[in-house]
Amino acid sequence: MKDQILLLIKLQKSDSEIKKIKIKEKELPNEIIRLDEEFQNLEKKVEEEGERLEELNRVHREKEESLKRGIESLKKTKDRLLEVKTNKEYHAMLKEIEITEKKNSEIEDKIIYVLEEIDDVRRGLKTKEEELNVYRLKYEEERKKIGEEMDSIDSERLVCQEKISDLSEKINVDIFRRYEIIKERRDGLAVVSVWNGACNGCHMNIPPQMYNELQKSADLMLCPNCNRIIYWNDISKD
Repeated sequence: MKDQILLLIKLQKSDSEIKKIKIKEKELPNEIIRLDEEFQNLEKKVEEEGERLEELNRVHREKEESLKRGIESLKKTKDRLLEVKTNKEYHAMLKEIEITEKKNSEIEDKIIYVLEEIDDVRRGLKTKEEELNVYRLKYEEERKKIGEEMDSIDSERLVCQEKISDLSEKINVDIFRRYEIIKERRDGLAVVSVWNGACNGCHMNIPPQMYNELQKSADLMLCPNCNRIIYWNDISKD
């Protein structure tokens, strides 16, 4: 019976590996999606910051053109000032010059503000581009690793299935049937170790007498709490 229990332990290990493979098969594509989304979001932030910089440069060019036109207009007005013949025309020209100078001054202030904003955005864009370059290396490395894991799933499953098939043939039919029933009822976990009087399946204590028997006997025993197949494992020697 001891040999049968050892075979059951190996079978449980292979079944647990199959379960992990199935979880991996389900989760890895989602992990790829998560990585892609994070990278695309960072790329989008860099792109948006670049677009913002382009927009500010466009505004700066427009303001410079507007100031240039304002300066030319002011020069023409001052030139015409020398040609006026009446006080009324003279004061009107002075008023026009005053308004134009005020507008030019406001445009100059806006240009200074836009230039400061351009510097801030340019620095921010540089920082984000550096962050993107650093993250790109991490992203590509993690994506490659996940891709390799996904590629190895089929071979890992095949190895486990071959082990399960081989072990199944060596286990007593009745014992194997009981194992399958317990596995179905207990979420894939039919065989568990016991240490220090506690079942590692349900984490409940088993009766002291049963615990003593488990350490000495080679008989197939079930946890009285969760009905899983149990065996004693002296972890102090691990």
